[in-house]
Amino acid sequence: MMNIKIISKQITLDEVRVLAKETYRDMIKGVADVRREVIALGGDWHMDANAVLLADGSQQNDAWGFNLYLDKHGDEALKFVSLINIRPAQGKRSMELEDKELRHKISAIVRRCVPELFV
Repeated sequence: MMNIKIISKQITLDEVRVLAKETYRDMIKGVADVRREVIALGGDWHMDANAVLLADGSQQNDAWGFNLYLDKHGDEALKFVSLINIRPAQGKRSMELEDKELRHKISAIVRRCVPELFV
């Protein structure tokens, strides 16, 4: 079973690197719940972390995928690209999340949880 961790409080970059070692090493897939203000990190696919969040009480309309690049910092460390972001019913037709308000909410959650990537 993949190690996917739901994060609601600050964790270190080293803790994120341990999770990332299981899959992509210098990158980790994540899903943010913008209502609950938590993220799930880990897994081969965004849908893996998404499933963990849904099982923990998140709603699909609130969950959005992103990637964290662990050898980059600031805006370069966070990319909003995921298959789970394609939702025609919600007006989202691209893998890249283009909604500025959603991007801002996700960025704030990720910055709070993994601040070392943004210094």
